[in-house]
Amino acid sequence: MAEAAESSSGGAGGSSSPPPAEVEAVAAGWMLEFACYCMCRHFGEGCAAEFRRWGNVAQALINGVSKIPTHQKKVVYLCQFLIRIAKGKNLECHFENDKRISPLESALPFWTLLEREENKLEKLHEDIRLLIQIQIVAVHMENGYFREAAEVLERLYTDSDSDKPLRVKLATVIRSKDPYVPLLQSFSYDLLISKVKSYIELFMKETETNFLIQAATKQVESNGLGATTLQNKTVNVEDDKRNLETKQRPHLGQKHRVSSVLQNNSGVKEIKRLDNWKNRLYKKLGGLNSLQNVETHGDALASGRRRQRWTYKEDLELKSGIRKFGVGNWAKILVHGDFNNRTSVMLKDRWRTLCRIEQD
Repeated sequence: MAEAAESSSGGAGGSSSPPPAEVEAVAAGWMLEFACYCMCRHFGEGCAAEFRRWGNVAQALINGVSKIPTHQKKVVYLCQFLIRIAKGKNLECHFENDKRISPLESALPFWTLLEREENKLEKLHEDIRLLIQIQIVAVHMENGYFREAAEVLERLYTDSDSDKPLRVKLATVIRSKDPYVPLLQSFSYDLLISKVKSYIELFMKETETNFLIQAATKQVESNGLGATTLQNKTVNVEDDKRNLETKQRPHLGQKHRVSSVLQNNSGVKEIKRLDNWKNRLYKKLGGLNSLQNVETHGDALASGRRRQRWTYKEDLELKSGIRKFGVGNWAKILVHGDFNNRTSVMLKDRWRTLCRIEQD
């Protein structure tokens, strides 16, 4: 009995079990890393409900920590950052006591803390910081809060020379009261989300060594659950495809109703009215295209306006920006240069044209 007691109390050396509080802290750390990993995955996949669920789990774990361990600071900062970025467009949501602070403005300090935790992603860090700052202003403008946008600008930027070009440009945009100007379209909210997804993909690769993730992966592999899940997904996809095809086939009664409406003059007028309304809506939404769509399909914004000839002064600004920031950094050149309603795509195309002219 004595031997059994000795064995249960800690083994041959007679050492006592570690304090339960320390064991709980280690387990909570594993759970927090796992919750953050799940948040990143669902944020990347656009699963809002699952993202909120794991965000709540992470927040509960963070609230239970009296002091954040050094090795987990990055995880805590990222959780807080993502929770705020996910609410970035919602000005009715507040994370600070000061109700003037929007979710994006509240996210910015956490991004600053993340930047301090690592130095190897300077370009990505800088891009995301710039996009957050611009979108803080843009979201207020999109909601018609122009006075608040001007106040935000005062809070965001100091009087340093490095901030001055962007501060002046944004002040001009706010005075124009046009949330769809090329500058804001080039640094769109969609582009911000895309950059954040790129960042969390790198984070997830680093977090694959988490104990819970590795243990769960081994368990799934040993039970053969991976193949079962894949099979279920395949079946679901096939079912969804059949359901979609069924929905797309017009019912005989539907055909008859459509035919009746078309034969009715008032019905034709109604359809024309709806088409006109839809075309106006599409034109308005055209300004919401992100920089990624513009790069893929051409400058959609410019196609709806009269093409502006490049001036000699703009060419000089472009060359000066390239000397300072290098070819390819069109976003930086756009922000720091004095251009007339240009986008970063326009700058890239103009540079190609100038190169061809010089070669000829």
